[in-house]
Amino acid sequence: MNRRSWCLWLAWPLVAWATAPALAQGAAPGAPVPARVSECATPRPEWIWCDDFEQDRLKQYFEYDNGDGAFVRAAGVGLEGSYGMRVRFAQGQVSAGALHLAVGKVPAQYFRPVDAGAAIYRDLYWRLYVRTQPGWIGGAGYKLSRAISFATPKWAQAMIAHVWGGDDGESEHLELDPVRGTDGPGTLRTTGYNDFGHFTWLGRKVGVTPLFDPSHVGRWYCVEAHATLNEPGAANGVFELWVNGNLEARETALNFLGTFSDYGINAVFFENYWNNGAPATQERYFDNIVVSTRRIGCVP
Repeated sequence: MNRRSWCLWLAWPLVAWATAPALAQGAAPGAPVPARVSECATPRPEWIWCDDFEQDRLKQYFEYDNGDGAFVRAAGVGLEGSYGMRVRFAQGQVSAGALHLAVGKVPAQYFRPVDAGAAIYRDLYWRLYVRTQPGWIGGAGYKLSRAISFATPKWAQAMIAHVWGGDDGESEHLELDPVRGTDGPGTLRTTGYNDFGHFTWLGRKVGVTPLFDPSHVGRWYCVEAHATLNEPGAANGVFELWVNGNLEARETALNFLGTFSDYGINAVFFENYWNNGAPATQERYFDNIVVSTRRIGCVP
């Protein structure tokens, strides 16, 4: 595994969803497929990316880390028994795989954006469905997702919008934890990935729903985040989190970048990284990832 793994508009093909092997178990032949299963067959114009895993789109992420086989696309683990991504943490495992998606203008060809690669996104939404297995323990398990502005080929980060489980890893809630990688006026200070010595942490905000307590595990949750970069020279950035369509946390008056404007938000990561190692062998599942320039919401 390399050091980065841890931590266009597409030609949206139509598929014969009613005969796909990923139908919900027990569905009658020819029965309508639930909208959540086939969401990417009818993308909205503002969507930059959609992956419901009914097709294998893994090669379109600029990095897919399978965690030495821990993180794989699999039948029957997604919404309505469809295809999804399954991560199986072994006890003590730290890094169990990730999906790294690039969008818009990027600082090197390596990042391979899924769109035309020209846009500077200063306002971005991203959503995934996540479920832990019944009996899941250990809280949120640290890392889940983040949006990033990469500013150099060496992965220097101008800003990060983390959606994760907090410093102790035992949190039963998701939280927002935004970071600036420039100084206040806007000069880039970071020189590589996770350059903590040059991060400015802008203050975390904890969500409301205890997704990872014993009474909530085993269910699907629709998790959507939104980051708006500040206008140059102003502290008016925004970072928001919804769970199942309900606003759970919101931060405003953020100085994400100072006057830095070479790049916008150009990467979104979906991660399985447990800082202190998973407390038990257990699974969680991802499905229906969307990245958009407008609010996404949850599919009924």
